[in-house]
Amino acid sequence: MPEYKWVAETKKGKILKGEMEAGNEKIVEMKLKRRNLTIKKIKPKPKDLFENVAFMQPKVTAKDMVIFTRQFSTMIDAGLPLVQGLTILSEQTENRTFKNILNEITKDVEGGSTLADAMKKHPKVFDQLFVNLIAAGEVGGILDTILQRLTVYIEKAEKLKSRIKGAMTYPIIVVAIAVIVISVILVFVIPVFQEMFEGFGSALPAPTQIVVNLSNFFKNNIHYMIGAFIVLIFAFKKFRNTERGRKLTDAIALKLPVFGPLLKKVAIARFTRTLGTMISSGVPILDALEIVARTSGNVIIEDVVLEVRSSIAEGQTIAEPLSESDIFPGMVTQMISVGEATGALDAMLDKIADFYDDEVDVAVEAMTSMLEPLLMVFLGGSIGGLVVAMYLPIFKMAGTIGG
Repeated sequence: MPEYKWVAETKKGKILKGEMEAGNEKIVEMKLKRRNLTIKKIKPKPKDLFENVAFMQPKVTAKDMVIFTRQFSTMIDAGLPLVQGLTILSEQTENRTFKNILNEITKDVEGGSTLADAMKKHPKVFDQLFVNLIAAGEVGGILDTILQRLTVYIEKAEKLKSRIKGAMTYPIIVVAIAVIVISVILVFVIPVFQEMFEGFGSALPAPTQIVVNLSNFFKNNIHYMIGAFIVLIFAFKKFRNTERGRKLTDAIALKLPVFGPLLKKVAIARFTRTLGTMISSGVPILDALEIVARTSGNVIIEDVVLEVRSSIAEGQTIAEPLSESDIFPGMVTQMISVGEATGALDAMLDKIADFYDDEVDVAVEAMTSMLEPLLMVFLGGSIGGLVVAMYLPIFKMAGTIGG
């Protein structure tokens, strides 16, 4: 079906712009007039040359999802029908990928599908957590409330993710710059010094000779080194995609000296936030735990949560099997136990999640403070060491002349 771009004016004089799928311009005009809009312009939308090239289409971001859930919640709360709300949102969104997905969902809902079933067809955008909460909202008649909870959940989850990315970005950039600078020195700078040293006619100091040998090795084998690096990355990804590989790498990640404790805190915050949101939305505990396990992002934690689910199915509490794992601290299991005993498990899980969000902030700051001096020492030691080694023969010659 063709798409049209339109510009219209409200009764208060506000200019609105949007896009709409319709059989022809007359249908677009009719739909806009139903919304009491004064039409300024309607024209066919230009064809996107890359619309069928998947990797060139924009990705649906967390920001897109937050805006969608918040606005959709407001519309449902105001009594707007599902189809009308989805149509308005699809017209307003600027992300082509998201617009196409919302149009497909609108068509499915118009055809009699539930909103959850329509969203389930797009797992890359609407994950299991989102779909199951929407299903619970539809069954319980509290879709607007569920959408509000999802908005808060997505915002907090994205905030947590950005903290981790921020913590990882700084050391990665510094190390990458150091590697590039050292490579340039070894490939282009050291050979210039080497030609000059050959005219001295005397043996080079040991540090200088080591650096010269390293430069020669680097120059002669750089293509092999780059190839080996690419092969290693490819091999690691392939190994990581296997069940054994994921278990091994995830277990190592949780035991790393600096990053391990941080990853555990992130996992606890994500687990408690997700489980708390699902329980408060009316999702059965066994279904909630299965979804939490699948969305944990770590196989070791996934196995722990699935074991908890099996124990609950046999009549145990959540706290009992959690206390047997070395992932969840005693404070967490005790608070969960209190929440189960008082019937306020969802509220207790949210409190734990808030606490561990703050703990992640503190851990990130501490890690950054510790890494900064270490990275400076690494930079100064590596680059400074190369420079000093290259000037040693000059100092030696100057001392000989001076003597």
